[in-house]
Amino acid sequence: MTFSSIFTTFRISNTALVTHYHTLKPNKLEAWFVKIVSTLFLRFTNSSDATFSRYVSNHLTPSLTLQIIKRLNNPQLGFSFFQFTKQSLNLSYSFWTYNFLLRSLCQQHQHDSAKLVYHSMRADGLLPDSRLLGFLVSSFAFVDRFDVSKEFLREALCNKVDVNVVVYNNFLNILVKCNRLDDAVSLFRELVRFNFDIDIFTFNILIRGFCVVGEIDEAFRFLNDMRSFGCYPDVVSYNTLIHGLCRINEVDRARDLVREISLRTEFSPNVLSYTIVISGYCKLSKMKEASSIFNEMVTSGAKPSAATFNALIYGFVKAGDMASALGMHKRMLFHGCSPDVVTFTLLIDGYCRVGQLDYGLDLWNEMKARNVSANLYTFSILISAVCRSNRLQEARELLRLLNQSDIVAQPFIYNPVIDGYCKSGNVDEANAIVIDMEKKCKPDKLTFTILIIGHCMKGRAPEAIGIFYKMLGTGCSPDEVTIRTLSSCLLKSGMPSEAARIKEAVFKSQNTNSYMQQSLY
Repeated sequence: MTFSSIFTTFRISNTALVTHYHTLKPNKLEAWFVKIVSTLFLRFTNSSDATFSRYVSNHLTPSLTLQIIKRLNNPQLGFSFFQFTKQSLNLSYSFWTYNFLLRSLCQQHQHDSAKLVYHSMRADGLLPDSRLLGFLVSSFAFVDRFDVSKEFLREALCNKVDVNVVVYNNFLNILVKCNRLDDAVSLFRELVRFNFDIDIFTFNILIRGFCVVGEIDEAFRFLNDMRSFGCYPDVVSYNTLIHGLCRINEVDRARDLVREISLRTEFSPNVLSYTIVISGYCKLSKMKEASSIFNEMVTSGAKPSAATFNALIYGFVKAGDMASALGMHKRMLFHGCSPDVVTFTLLIDGYCRVGQLDYGLDLWNEMKARNVSANLYTFSILISAVCRSNRLQEARELLRLLNQSDIVAQPFIYNPVIDGYCKSGNVDEANAIVIDMEKKCKPDKLTFTILIIGHCMKGRAPEAIGIFYKMLGTGCSPDEVTIRTLSSCLLKSGMPSEAARIKEAVFKSQNTNSYMQQSLY
């Protein structure tokens, strides 16, 4: 059916409405026009119909176009209407129509269509403002269309568009986070070439980028270059450098930097400055130096945070010094800092490491009393510890609590319990745990290995064979110990042909995996 017949039918069957239409005031006429055109466009597929084109062209204005596109309430339909009016009517659009279309298309991940709309916008002699440009640059960057984002920015620079520095900083930040530091530096140099106003955030982003890749000297060079651009380093600049130094284990140099900025008048080291250095020393097991910096921090008036205390507790636990770890916990409470899940998990781990499991369980109960929710690692530490002590019922209870929580479980949580039951000869209970496990996560290579060896030790060769083939089906390759154990079990059970088939299946699986890996390169 053509538009002519549709429109004629519409007029004949709605005479009263048409009469009413002609009596409406101009603003209501526009609303009716928008409603009619958008409704017909939704139903009418042959937009090249001359009657439709003539009707639309006689009444359509740029502001009405925007209202129609909004009413269509679908980015792809809006883009289709845009193409129709552009190609058939050669209509020009307002900035706000382009703004709406570009945003809605990008939000629906239709970036190719958005790029076409952008080029049409430029052909109409319009440029995006700072807010729209920022949106477009970020949107294309988030879908790895960095070349398009750079094209937008370069065009804005060349046309001397008044762009807020935040737009460039956001893009630099995305580039750095996506490990495209060279592109970020290249953009920075282009900004300098165009005499663009750069701020402290621009430098801090690039300093962080250099620190992440370990190019500390280059980061310091950017710090020193700041002043020539009228920018001055702040505590964020220095904290970024301190963190970068600690990442490459140059903690002494980081400590010296903290002491250097403590002599400045503009700002002082904050809690993060000290905590980064303390954490750096703790990771290197230099607890004397970590404690010294902590004391400097307290003396300076900076209030330690939970992260500060947790770093020190971690260091003492790692060194096996539970007395000092507990002492730091007491100081934490003295300073009015509430222990969090990390604090409890570290202390529980410390007790379990020195064989004082019951003290660890006391802390577990204290956690619950304080309404501090356990995380995956709290469960992992306790479950592993109770399994090492052969307290499998307690491990089972911990698994039950884990399964009731919202924590996304991992195989390494279940494996110690499965191993414990297999070693105690209770493979049926181990199998039951695997069934529960599969509701939360997939078994890994170690899970299958434990089960195969456990069933073999129990003399249950048929079940071991079934687990073995299930293992191969998931893409896991058994190690030599598993193969030897299973083969030995089958031979002892008088199943030499099965043992041979097992070895053949392993050989085929290894060849298949090798072929697939080669085909990827």
